Amino acid sequence: MTPEEFRRYGHEVVDWIADYSERIREYPVLSRNKPGDLTRALPGSAPETGEPMDAILNDFRNLIVPAITHWNHPAFLGYFATSGSEPGVLGEMLTAGLNVNGMLWKSSPAVTELEQVTLSWLRQWLGLPDTFFGLIYDTASTSTLHAVVAARQMADPADIANLVLYCSEQAHSSVEKAAVTAGICRSNVRKIGVDEAFRLRPLLLSNAIEQDRAAGRQPFCIVATVGTTAMASTDPVEQIADIAALHNIWLHVDAAYGGSAAILPEMAHVMNGCGRAHSLVVNPHKWLLTPVDLSVFYTSRPDILRRAFSLVPEYLRTEDNPEAVNLMDYGFQLGRRFRALKLWFVMRSYGRAGLAEIIRGHLELAQEFAGWVRGDIRFELCAPVDFSLVCFRYCGSDADNQKLLDAINQSGTALLSPAVFGGRMLLRLAIGNYRTTRNDLRRVWDCLGLLADQLVLSGGTLDSRR
Repeated sequence: MTPEEFRRYGHEVVDWIADYSERIREYPVLSRNKPGDLTRALPGSAPETGEPMDAILNDFRNLIVPAITHWNHPAFLGYFATSGSEPGVLGEMLTAGLNVNGMLWKSSPAVTELEQVTLSWLRQWLGLPDTFFGLIYDTASTSTLHAVVAARQMADPADIANLVLYCSEQAHSSVEKAAVTAGICRSNVRKIGVDEAFRLRPLLLSNAIEQDRAAGRQPFCIVATVGTTAMASTDPVEQIADIAALHNIWLHVDAAYGGSAAILPEMAHVMNGCGRAHSLVVNPHKWLLTPVDLSVFYTSRPDILRRAFSLVPEYLRTEDNPEAVNLMDYGFQLGRRFRALKLWFVMRSYGRAGLAEIIRGHLELAQEFAGWVRGDIRFELCAPVDFSLVCFRYCGSDADNQKLLDAINQSGTALLSPAVFGGRMLLRLAIGNYRTTRNDLRRVWDCLGLLADQLVLSGGTLDSRR
């Protein structure tokens, strides 16, 4: 491709992205493709000779886009809603254009140093101590795995069979996956019970640790959560930190979702106690308008993390210099994308005040939606609304709630996700897209009401096309 051709098609791609952002509400949120539709529409083998870019872009528009579930849609309200802002997209484009690998400082100094500067900015916004060392991984699952391995290193990496990890029964499944990946037996993962607000109960945690010690096992890691996946509850990190300190146990805080809210002065309390943790994860790709993927991992013990992962063959050996950090020493991957660039674009473009205004708006919208639920006898609110997640359910059976969820998702109007607590199915509506407005939520709520009425009138069947 010549520079002239690249420039022409580059402009075409940017124009498409701009139009996509402007017209995103015209798309159904959930792809209407059936399993295998795209596979059958594509050739079974790659082309022997190159094809024109016009044909490739045409297939992108006609085949790929219909198979997309639109996470950037303002009515994508499932899981933890995200939005890749335009400044972040520009940063991502430049990252691809530069195509550098930040495994060593000398392999691309900008990758290492911009990552350290940008994560220092974010650390300040979050109110974390300046002793925290930051790194960028892809997702919170990877960040949590690194925390568990570092905890194993601090405890006794030679006695894995006896190591025990503790987390809330509301903790993300990635915690248990990280333990298993690090060689910890699943039977040595203790899921601690929660209180009426779905927060880990410190007394139960203390009791579990004492029981394991009495049985000859070694407690080595506690994972607390700021904004759990199912309910967005926040564990009492300060009390948990007291327990971790008493027993010399590594404390990791999963603030992948809720941590970003701490950039608001009125929400700074969500990080209470987090400065005492050995490690913490927060995901700018969830609530800080940064395109997927970008997960930030902070640790107060980079020396232990480095001891766990540093393995330097001769062909990667470099001169020691405290200002020339080799990021490959702090994780299991060697190659590193220039992820910090898109976060730097977002932080500079919006500033703390701009991002805080958007998050504050999401918190207010969540409270308003929760008010609609409280005021409608057909529905019930199922958890406190501390962030921008609303957990609610239709006052009927689990089967009725599943039908309601399937119907609104298949309608293309919105995408919600389910949760189960206490044997009951709940509906989760998570606000996180900077485009989401009150009108978007009102449309979703009205649609849910119509579907609920239809559910009653039809005797339990729903047709989302009505």
